[in-house]
Amino acid sequence: MSKDNFMVIVNQESLEIEDIQPSPAAKLRKNIDKIRHSLRPGQKQMANWESGPLAVSAVPGAGKSTGMAAAAAIAIARQYQYSLTTGNNYRRQLVVVTFTRSAAANLKLKIRDKLKKLSLPQTGFAVYTLHGLALNIANRYPDLSGLQLENVTLITPNQTHRFIRAAVEQWITKNPELYRRLLEGQKFDGEETEKLRRQSVLRTEVLPDLAYTVIHEAKSSGILPEKLYKWSERTQDTYQILQVAAGLYEQYQKLMASQDFIDYDDMMLAALRVLENSSARRIEQNQIFAIFEDEAQDSSPLQTQLLEILAGEEDGNNADQSTLNLVRVGDPNQAINSTFTPADPIYFREFCKNCDINQRLATMNQAGRSSKIIIDAANFALEWVNSQWSTITKNGQTPFLSQKIAAVNMGEPQLNANPAPFGKGLELYSPRDIHHTVELLSQKVIELFTQNSDSRAAVLVRENRQGRWLTSALEAICQEHQIKLYDVGEMERRSHVPQEILSLLQFCDRPHSSDYLKATLQVLVQRQLIPIQDINSLASIPEQFLYPGPLATPQTEIVRKAAHLCRSLLHARLELPIYQIIPFLALTLNYDQAELATADKLAERVNLQNWGNNSMGSMLSALSEIVNSERFEPVDTENSEEQYTKKGQLTITTMHKAKGLDWDYVFLPFLHENLIPGKFWVPPQSQFLGDFTLSEVARAQIRAGLHQQTETIPNVSQAWEQAKYLKMAEEYRLLYVAMTRAKRLLWMSAAHQAPFTWSKPDSLQASAPCPVFAALERQFSSYTN
Repeated sequence: MSKDNFMVIVNQESLEIEDIQPSPAAKLRKNIDKIRHSLRPGQKQMANWESGPLAVSAVPGAGKSTGMAAAAAIAIARQYQYSLTTGNNYRRQLVVVTFTRSAAANLKLKIRDKLKKLSLPQTGFAVYTLHGLALNIANRYPDLSGLQLENVTLITPNQTHRFIRAAVEQWITKNPELYRRLLEGQKFDGEETEKLRRQSVLRTEVLPDLAYTVIHEAKSSGILPEKLYKWSERTQDTYQILQVAAGLYEQYQKLMASQDFIDYDDMMLAALRVLENSSARRIEQNQIFAIFEDEAQDSSPLQTQLLEILAGEEDGNNADQSTLNLVRVGDPNQAINSTFTPADPIYFREFCKNCDINQRLATMNQAGRSSKIIIDAANFALEWVNSQWSTITKNGQTPFLSQKIAAVNMGEPQLNANPAPFGKGLELYSPRDIHHTVELLSQKVIELFTQNSDSRAAVLVRENRQGRWLTSALEAICQEHQIKLYDVGEMERRSHVPQEILSLLQFCDRPHSSDYLKATLQVLVQRQLIPIQDINSLASIPEQFLYPGPLATPQTEIVRKAAHLCRSLLHARLELPIYQIIPFLALTLNYDQAELATADKLAERVNLQNWGNNSMGSMLSALSEIVNSERFEPVDTENSEEQYTKKGQLTITTMHKAKGLDWDYVFLPFLHENLIPGKFWVPPQSQFLGDFTLSEVARAQIRAGLHQQTETIPNVSQAWEQAKYLKMAEEYRLLYVAMTRAKRLLWMSAAHQAPFTWSKPDSLQASAPCPVFAALERQFSSYTN
């Protein structure tokens, strides 16, 4: 064979080898198909999305986040496919939004993992919380948004926030006639003591609560005070509740603006102001090829409006829904925030309905989380509540969307899908009282952890007070059997950092105060920095304790140690710059990693709030505001979801906090009618106004106006009835969420005797069970113990 012939043969072989290698486009297509084939039917519908609106209604445990991550990665991959086939390398970004920061972090990791499996760069998308997305837009266009973020302070107001208190006082001054009507109530004889009592109730409870409720409901829906005033003209009631509400809202807005404060709704409104500008809107829309929204049932009207503009076409800010590149994923049956946030499942239901008409509704009804008996119990509860609803109310809106959970198909890739039940899988108990409940519950817990020390179990309660009582009742039992007990409420009550820092700073500012010295000594004892001792006697004469004279009785060693530590705090106050005081105190108190991070966050917030006025007085004022009024979230260096669901741990938490989590074994004690569905209760001190609360009436009236149910706003009695139905529906959804957290065992109980209020757990009385529990007992009688 000649040299030339040899070269020809080699080249032919090279060509043949090259021919059988798949092209990059074919390889990508194969990887996409591999991910798609691993999905369930409902998840595949999401993954098949290419353009336009799509609603995805998913049952608990259906794998929403897994399906969304796969769909997001495939949507990004399609852009790469387009680039490979056309040579056009211009690619736009996918925006994914969800409700919480932890959910956003979880989604980001899942999308990156899917992109890695597709052999694609882990880019081309951004994951935000809804408020984070709004802030990002507002921050990029400060001239259009009207927000100069370096000059404003973000607040999270509650009923006792100073702006709300000030708004109440200003409104009273400006509206004496309306205030007088409230003061008179239903009946008033003019007695001075009763007048003073009513004034106190109105100023410190009723009006702040009304202001807080209305500000959140109206502002998160894009309703300004002017519109509320107009709505108030369509109502007729003695107190003119909507007019009062509008006035409080108006005063609050003026106070916020005058002092350069904003709240989370202002960030959303600022982003919408940016998008009113055609040029800015075009820039933002051109950067995004689609928006995927998780937990869509919890979105407010303003948040939905923002997403629809960004997902719309370039030629307008009121996009036709048929042109939206918007995928919304949620479960209206898990909407459990609507009685204390502006979120309302009606909006996502409407989106699903519109998509269904256009055959763009996907349903994810298969779930591999729970054993079949648990699924059956949850489905029964849903259907039973809906069937009973027509006898309760005539408004036609049932608490649940009629969507049953189904087990997964054979060959499901999920490991241990629809696991075998533990024992019967469903256990229903009717103990004598709450003490008997603890006895039965602890017996089952011991049995579970004895058989498997790596068990994951949780007790879900309706109120934090139930959790505190249960923790104290189970603590000794868990210690005896070496079961780790994790009380989520107690860990959150550990949000002690602001209070401890404030106590020490108050002492540094006024060391001669017996109260402040005592508070500091209590902190030092709790932190085990000084031995336990009679701190009352030490704090009674601060000067003698801190700087004993030559004639004073000699101090013991433990007292000298305490005095020395207190004097070191005073020296630091004199020697350190004011902005370093909080970090120094955190180190002095031997805080752990999470506590130090929280202290740093606290210091940053205080320093930002006191910019240009760094003094001890301003620092104390800011800290007092945080401790007394603000909801300060501690920094957690661990994933909270992982903390809640650790192996070998019994977690006690509320039903609300359990959403999105699951455990092998779930206990639902204290299922009584007075809590689920519960009843609206008018506090005795405000009953002079009538058998309703102003805040709930206003909430129902605002929602009626938003939903445009009728031309008129409901009157007080109608609004109060609607508010009751809203609460009952949400309580039943909350129970459904709690039931669907269980994988292998769902343990439920309703004691014959329980407290009327858990602020007095020792005061027992006969208590009716939750109607759903009673129905479950009848339906699943063989599971009753």
